[in-house]
Amino acid sequence: MVADKVKACIKDSARELFRRYGYNKTNVNEIARDAKVAKATIYKYFESKEMILHAILMEYIRKSVKDLINNSPKDLDLETYLSNLILKVSKLSYTICNEFVGWDFIRESANAQEYLKTLSDDLENLLIQSFQESDRVSIPLNNLRFLVNSSKSIVFSFAFTSVSVADVRKNFISFQNDMLPFLVKAAIA
Repeated sequence: MVADKVKACIKDSARELFRRYGYNKTNVNEIARDAKVAKATIYKYFESKEMILHAILMEYIRKSVKDLINNSPKDLDLETYLSNLILKVSKLSYTICNEFVGWDFIRESANAQEYLKTLSDDLENLLIQSFQESDRVSIPLNNLRFLVNSSKSIVFSFAFTSVSVADVRKNFISFQNDMLPFLVKAAIA
């Protein structure tokens, strides 16, 4: 379908420009020029530059989560399986925010809080749907929501307050050792 090809072309151009120049230094005119489409065509398919970024990130996250679930060892007990996946997805989310979006945008942009809320909610829904589709996770939906939402909230909160990469590492270790085991146990109880 032509519309799908145009959207893919816009996302490919935006992805490359975001990587090369960063999100903040890339504008819609540059994306249109690189994609060889009119600026109006971009707005026909995407409300804003944030929504282009969102489409790119969700595509990447969807594929990554699917790969993580499909490539997870089959002999793990439910507690270990959930802990491993939540930790990996949390690190993936942090990396995405760090490398694709940039914490300067997230901390300083007027639209960042709204955008981050959308990304966070979509990530939560994707994880819950992925876990439900997995034949390995058989816990009540409310418990699954509790686990995903709590983990997401903790990771995003320390991502915002960490000053250095070393702080982030310490926070992930603390999350893995001190918080995540209790969240998982509560979810599967």
